[in-house]
Amino acid sequence: MTEKQKIFADEYIICLNATRAYKKAYPNVKKDEVARSNGSRLLTNANVKAYIDEQLEKLQSERVADQQEVMEYLTAVMRGKKTEPLLVLDGEGKQKVVDAIPPVQARTKAAELLGKRYRLFTDKQEVEVQGTVVFTNEDDIAD
Repeated sequence: MTEKQKIFADEYIICLNATRAYKKAYPNVKKDEVARSNGSRLLTNANVKAYIDEQLEKLQSERVADQQEVMEYLTAVMRGKKTEPLLVLDGEGKQKVVDAIPPVQARTKAAELLGKRYRLFTDKQEVEVQGTVVFTNEDDIAD
């Protein structure tokens, strides 16, 4: 991939406009029609497309919490290790900010979400069957 193609791809990731990205990478091109068609053509280039996909995947993974991060966060909240700023009166009529552990309700909710994830809670269901129940051997069932 050329340096100009990389500039095009990086600019395209920012603005999602192939014409504008092409003009940024190739400033000598003045006509929108040329920039539009060449930008569109560059988006189909295998190397450029792969680079854009790779960069978007990196951005996605940095912005979105993965399963491990969510589980660690919920565990920290449940254990009271996460704090949040809270305004309190200091006795002299002034307010100050202190780090407060989450209230019991938030910790309980975190525990509930973790419990659901690990299937610690099961709902009992009562089922009524009308008709005849027939048990068969595994060998009797056709593939």
